[in-house]
This record gives sequence, structure tokens and C-alpha cells, in this order.
Amino acid sequence: MDMRLDQHEQARLEKARELGRSEVRPVGMEADRLGRPIPVDDPYFERCIARGEGRTRWRPANAPKRSGGRYSTVTHLLVAEELAYWDRGVGVANPGPGLPEGNVLAQGTEEQKERFLSPFVRPDRPRWASFAMTEPGAGSDAAAIRTTARKDGDEWVLNGAKCFIGNASRADWILVQATLDPTQGRAAQRAFFVERGTPGLGPFKIEPKMGLKAYESTSFPLADCRIPAENILGGEKKRERRGGFKSAMRTFNAQRPVIAANAVGIGRAALDAALQFGREHDRIAHDRIRDRIEHMTRKLRMARLLCLRAGWLADQQRPNIAEASMSKAVAAGVAQEATALGMEILGAAAIRGDQLVEKLYRDVKAMDIVEGTGQIQRLIIARKLVELPR
Repeated sequence: MDMRLDQHEQARLEKARELGRSEVRPVGMEADRLGRPIPVDDPYFERCIARGEGRTRWRPANAPKRSGGRYSTVTHLLVAEELAYWDRGVGVANPGPGLPEGNVLAQGTEEQKERFLSPFVRPDRPRWASFAMTEPGAGSDAAAIRTTARKDGDEWVLNGAKCFIGNASRADWILVQATLDPTQGRAAQRAFFVERGTPGLGPFKIEPKMGLKAYESTSFPLADCRIPAENILGGEKKRERRGGFKSAMRTFNAQRPVIAANAVGIGRAALDAALQFGREHDRIAHDRIRDRIEHMTRKLRMARLLCLRAGWLADQQRPNIAEASMSKAVAAGVAQEATALGMEILGAAAIRGDQLVEKLYRDVKAMDIVEGTGQIQRLIIARKLVELPR
């Protein structure tokens, strides 16, 4: 594998590092201290837009090509790792089309791309979009969702409840996964654009979390929520196809190496902070502590290589389902070990509530849960290795 970065890609990584140091960590630490998501009107988000962030990959047919070309998946993963090193919660809070963008690009009609993504081409203000899959009774088993979609004339009527959805209350629109027939399982699932202010959407409840407090995790109901027929992803003509669930799963598959990279970044941050504290307080003179530091450094580098391997395969347009799941399953566990080691090195100082390592210890648990738990990743890997059908 050749994963060397060119000059342009290296510059992007350096820019992410400087941004993380000067902007991302300070705003993330403040959100954690205050115990709430970064407010919509926070000047940090305005600065994001001024820097050209929060934009979509989609371009209108007549738009000029962007300079600089497209970054590789490997570069994207390295940047994701670097930003998570400074604060993973802030990365999720950042404005932009977010998680549903890939689904819209892959499955949306040209009219839907124009309508829902064009505001993100050159956003006039911080804007968000959101993807709603998880439900109170359907987390790891995404095929078990019970939010229903019923056709009524020229509209679809959605009923159900979603939970732990990122940035939903501030989103211009939410791509809601629903089922046309709960008895048909995965085959009956489709996704629907639900725009802000639609009657029957909400109220929104921002859930308290032990970590990653910079972004909002939102629960909300859909009660006789009526949306126009043109808001079904891919259009009415694709209504009978069995692509809704697979499209959602492709989004999660693409995100798993990103979550793995995030975990590696958090683990690195914990180890670096613990090392600095240990040197300042003479706590790394013991052989046992040095042995643990070596052990965790080695495992973090192993996790990073698994992550980059999954990204490299994607860049080569080769299948990477098993590798993507391996990277997430391994990196999440290793990062949890690294933060636990950091707590051990800090000792009693770790529980005062004013140490970065303690924050990372709380943040990192989500890396084992989001985009499919570690248990689910191991099931995917095992099924792939013995060539069982998905």
C-alpha cells in the first residue's frame, strides 16, 4: 500500500492541526464545562462558514470545477483523526449536509439534489442536515425500525419516534428512515426528506450525554407528519425497489473507518495528555507505567493501520466491508484502553473534572456504539469471513 500524501494533502492535514489547536479544542472544552451543545448562534459556526466549511460535495451541472481536486479517502481519514484528536464532538457539531449527504448523492433525483443540497454549495449562514435512523426499539438492528410511512393522496404520512439523532433540532431538513410495511422488514424501508417546521415533526428533546457534549443528540416524535410525494428519496417511481435499507447501510459502511479514525485520534490525545502530566509530576519513572505506554502506543498504531487499510481499499475501488468493520471494532476498543491508561497515570487528579483525559475517557465510549456497536462489527466480520449472505 502506498499511502503517502502529496503536498496539497499534507497542507490540508497541517491546516486541520492548526485549526484543532486554535479553535476546536477550546470550544469543545467550553461545551463540556457548560454541559450543553454549542449554540446555533455561536461565533465559532460563523467562522466555520467564513473559512469555507459546511459545504456540499454536490455541484450544479453548470458550476465551474473546484480547484485542488478531490482528496483521497486516506487523506479524509487522517484529517478525521486529527480533528478528533482536538475534539470529536465539535467535528460532529460543525455545520454542513453531514451524514445524509452520501445517501442523497447516491439515491436522490436531480431535482432533490438541487433542492436540498444547493443551499450548502455556498451557504449564507451555518446550516445543518440530519439523518434519522435510530429508534427507541431499533438501534443496532436497524432493520427493526417501526416508524411508518403511509401514502395518502399526493402526500406521505409519517408516524413514529426517533432518538439520539445528531443535530436534528437545528437541521434545515432531516432524512428520516421509515417503513412502508413493518411486516416486510428491510425490503420495505425508504427514506423521506422532512423539512424544518413540518406540522407533526417534534417537539425536539436534546438528550443529556456523559461525553461528546459539543453536539446535540436529539429525540423527537413524528405524529401524522405529512410530506409531499416528491420528498421520498429517489422519487415515487423507485418506491417499490428494495434499495432503501441498503442505501442506509452503505452510509454506515462508509462511516465506519471514519469512526475508527476518530477513535485513534481520541486515543492519541489521551496518551499525549497523560504523558505530559506524567512528566510534570514524575509518574512515568515506574517500569509498569512505561510498559503500559509502550503497549498502548503500539496498539494505537496498529488501529491506525487497519483504518488506513480500509480507506486505501476504498480509494482502489475494492471491497472493504470486512476491513471497515475491523477498523472500527479494533480502534474503538484500543482508544478506550488508552483513555483508561491516561486516567491511571493521572491518579486522583483524573477525577477532579478539570483534566482533558477525564473528558476523553467519557467521550470515547461513543466510538464503540455509533455506526454499529462493536458486537455488530464482529458479526459483520464473521459473516464476511465465512461468506454468509448479508
